Amino acid sequence: MRDFGISDIFDRLRYRAGQAHLSKGKTPIMLKKAILCVDDEEIILTSLRDQLQNHFGTRYMYEFAESADEALDIIGELYDEDVEILIIVSDWLMPNMKGDEFLIRVHEQFPGIVKVLLTGHADEAAIKRAEKYANLHRCLYKPWSEEDLIETLTSGLERNL
Repeated sequence: MRDFGISDIFDRLRYRAGQAHLSKGKTPIMLKKAILCVDDEEIILTSLRDQLQNHFGTRYMYEFAESADEALDIIGELYDEDVEILIIVSDWLMPNMKGDEFLIRVHEQFPGIVKVLLTGHADEAAIKRAEKYANLHRCLYKPWSEEDLIETLTSGLERNL
């Protein structure tokens, strides 16, 4: 088993459905909507986690995967737990499965999920494939600005309303 480090990505930040979390009034709330981030670099996942939590707080569950295969497992688990994945932010250059292939695969089963490609290396053909076959919402280039990330996710969330 791989050592994930950084406290197992902050205990994998698995805010699972069915776990009560306290709001400001200390009333338990159930989180049933999630944002999934996929990147093979821990530092990218950490940065995404910080930016998501800073902006959205506890409104959503945050899930993180270091590969497309791990992300597919998480998607299956969340689906089984009746958690709605609203957005997937995926790196393009990952081992075993590129981000465009992953997003296309997700789109085939879950067309309502908003898909964002995050990359420093994607070629135009990969982006075009994701736009055509995965209904790609947007492509963000590394290094991204927090403002661009939040605007992209906010506009993506508005598509789900």
